[in-house]
Amino acid sequence: MSSLTLLEYSANAFFLISVFLAARNHRHTWTLGIVGCVLFAVLFFQVQLYADATLMLFFIGTSIIGWQQWQRGASAEAISRSSWSQLALYLLIAVATLLGYGALLHLHTDAYAPFVDSAVLTFSVTAQLLLMKRRIETWWFWLIVNSIAVPLYASRELMLTSMVYVGFWINACYGLWRWHRELNRPCQSTTEPA
Repeated sequence: MSSLTLLEYSANAFFLISVFLAARNHRHTWTLGIVGCVLFAVLFFQVQLYADATLMLFFIGTSIIGWQQWQRGASAEAISRSSWSQLALYLLIAVATLLGYGALLHLHTDAYAPFVDSAVLTFSVTAQLLLMKRRIETWWFWLIVNSIAVPLYASRELMLTSMVYVGFWINACYGLWRWHRELNRPCQSTTEPA
């Protein structure tokens, strides 16, 4: 097994568990996610997906913050909805960032598919920030991210990662369903036992 394949297997294993725990609203999503992010940052850099490598650095930072928030009891906060004006602002910022970062990568690096890669970056950042705030719309953004990521990773011959992101797409559907169910029962705890 090549080192790239071993790296891809390891990164995906940590990410699979982390994403599954996120859908279950479990605090250990953050610690396992950090390990997966470090591994994926190295992998994505090696296959010239620089926006994805940058995204992993962002995820490490937000995972540390998310873990700290949930350790202080923020994991007991209720799942909520964003307003339409908030969502419009998030989308506007995401699209502007996508275009700017995509152009930067296109003009100054040898990045593969810089605008598509930047779409994964910007919509993932939006989804992660919504996840940290426990907003149900996080799952809609993860569905967008995974829909873009699957063919992107397949085009770089990261077949395992592409298949895992199909699983993440299914998990995002599950997370949306579960969080919607919890949103309709605000008096009950929405966390899993530690």
